[in-house]
Formats: sequence, structure tokens, C-alpha cells
Amino acid sequence: MPKVTLVYPKWQKIPEQTEFHLPPHGPVCVAASISEHYDVTFVDENVDAIDFSQRPDAVLLSMMLTCQQPRGREIAEKFRALGVPVIAGGISTMLHADEVQQYVDSVFLGETEGGRLAGVLRDLEQGRLAKRYDFFHDFPPIESIGPARRSILNDEKYVYRGVRMVDLVHASRGCRFNCFPCSTAYLGGRKFRPRPYDKVVEEVSGIDNDRLFIVDNSLAQDRDWVMGLFDALIPLKKKWISHPIVDEDAVIARAAEAGCWYVYQAVFDTSDVIRNRVKRLKDHGIGVEAAVLLGTDNQDADYIKRLVDFLLEIDVDMCEFSILTPFPHAPITATYEREGRILHRDWGRYTTAEVVFKPRQMSPETLQEMYCYAWETFYKEMPQSLRMARLFTDLVKKEMADGTYKAMSLGRDRKWAAN
Repeated sequence: MPKVTLVYPKWQKIPEQTEFHLPPHGPVCVAASISEHYDVTFVDENVDAIDFSQRPDAVLLSMMLTCQQPRGREIAEKFRALGVPVIAGGISTMLHADEVQQYVDSVFLGETEGGRLAGVLRDLEQGRLAKRYDFFHDFPPIESIGPARRSILNDEKYVYRGVRMVDLVHASRGCRFNCFPCSTAYLGGRKFRPRPYDKVVEEVSGIDNDRLFIVDNSLAQDRDWVMGLFDALIPLKKKWISHPIVDEDAVIARAAEAGCWYVYQAVFDTSDVIRNRVKRLKDHGIGVEAAVLLGTDNQDADYIKRLVDFLLEIDVDMCEFSILTPFPHAPITATYEREGRILHRDWGRYTTAEVVFKPRQMSPETLQEMYCYAWETFYKEMPQSLRMARLFTDLVKKEMADGTYKAMSLGRDRKWAAN
């Protein structure tokens, strides 16, 4: 039986953020496209060490983030020096295709379903592996996307303070929006591609974890579809996190009924639109983690200070501050290139925790200082760990109320929340 090692490289985490590790979603989707003909070993380098003494028949290098690029290159070079062919894929490979192609045997661009990855592995076995497999925007039928292969994961590695982390699942692909700092439209196209409800229910029902993260780019793309999705999820009694959902009372109420625990909500200004959106979510018992981008052209140091004050005032539960980063193929990147505002392309430093461009209304040094100010000021009175505990306590109460709380984790969860 041919042996395949699927590797997810480590990267430099954001130092201000509490460190925990979610089970990566890309690799489990890739693994679902690998037939039982292969013996698959998965290595998430964030929680595992790579054993370079092992020589599989192939290494599949799955990279999601730009900042995984330097380590991905090192891994590929080590395996290739041992005579092991390396095939790279994933979001980061798609963003850096020409560069990655220089240090691997083959790049796979696009989505793996529909027999596409199977064809690549067949080519490898038959000695005719191509340098590039380009399925960019040639999407497989959305109905062909089945459950991810989570059996490759070691669940014991994805815990925080003894409590198992959420499992990741997607109910749709593609995004009809084209936000200026985001590469999603380039990667997945501007067409919203929802999965059939029965396929989503099949996958979610088969996950042995009642806490999930629906990782869709947005649950605000099609109101009718999202309402149908929530109806389909209600009987499953799972508790889940997501990116923004349609900002209407009826939709938010249905989301809460379907198990929405909290939402990552982009906060881009101090308007009443944001204030009311956060209030609606919290009024329905849904926590809010603000995703805040720092360094846009309308911001100076005083603006960022006002923004942090606003976040404290509207009582968001958590905040994740990120420095605007010109990732390849994001709309903003071409503008910064034309204006000569990109400082460097040291991909390992493209973590969103470091300034890599010239802001318009402040120096790079001032923006870096304001990034630190935002994290320190927001969490000054209540540290991240306590804010996380407060959110988690609310979740446990919801689970106890609907009878889905797992008694076996009672002691661990109470200890977690108490700390």
C-alpha cells in the first residue's frame, strides 16, 4: 500500500493572542479526496514533530497561510533531498503558486474533490507527475463535496485547558463580496456556492463533537439559504461559531435557536450600524468577538484610540486586532504596489501582527505601537483568559438548558471556566 504523508507546516503565532490550536480544516478536506488505496499519515506541525527519517511515497504539503511559506519550503527541501516527491496545495499555494512551484515537485491549484487529487496521485504512481495541476475556478459540483476525513486528526492534541476545541466545518464555498483586504474572491470566485442542506446535515451529524466552527466566509450572502440552513441545524442541537450572519432580528433569532454560540464580527468604524449590530447579537444571547483591522487609510493614532474606546463601550466579548496586511491577490495589494507602499515580502512576517506596508496617516512604527496599544487597552481590565471563560460559561449554561452538555467533561469545564 503506497504511503502518503500529509503535512501542515507550523507558523509564528500572534504573540498577543492566547495560544491554542484548532484542528485545521484544509487537510481534512484534502484527506477526504485520498482513496483507501493509500496509507495516510497526517502531521500538523503546530502540535506534532515531523519524522524526517520516514520516507513515504509522497508528501502532500497543505498550506493555508502566507506565513507558512518559509517553513513549507524547508520541509519540501528536506523531503526532496531524501528522494521523496512533494506536492503542494492549499490556499497559500494558490496565492504563491509560481514561487512554490520552484521548491516542490508539483503544485495543485484549486479544489481537490471530483477525482482531481486522485488523478494527481495516479500520475505520480505511473511516473508522469506534472509540474502544475491548475483547476483554478474550475470548481467541482458542490454536490460532490462530502464529509471531511477527520479520522486523521488526533483529537487529544486540540485541547485548551483540558477542554476539546471546536471542530471546523463548511456549509458553503465562494464569496460574492470582494472586500479590499481579502483574497477570497481570487481564490474561490465571486459566486456563492452553498452545499445542499442534506450534505451539511450528514457531515455535521457525523462529527463526534457538539461544538463546531462553521468556517464559511460569510453567512450573510443569501438570506433564504441561511434561514434554511439554520432550520436544518436546529434538530442537531450543536453549538457553533461563525463569521458574520445576516443582520436581521429574525435571522439572528433563528441562528440562536440553531445553536449559534458567538460570531466573529468585523468592526470597521464607530457607527451606530456597528453598535446596533452588536446589540442585536447580544440581545439574542450570541457572544461577539470583534475582528478589527488596523492601518486602513482613514485611520490615524487618535482614530485607533477612539475605536478601542468604542469597543469597550459596546461591550464586545472579545477582540482580535489585526494589522492590515497586503496579501498576494487581495484588491488592496495592487494599489499598495503601484504606490510603492509595501516594505518587504518576508512572508514569515506576514502574520497580521507586524506592519509590512507604509500607512497613509502615520508611520509604520506608530501603527505598530497602536497595535500594541489596542491589545493592551482592551484587555487591561479583563484579561483574555477571563473573557474567554465568560463566553465559555455562557455556552455551558446553554448546553445544560437543552440537555446536550456532556457530563464526562463537567469537572474539566468547570475548572476551565473558574480560571
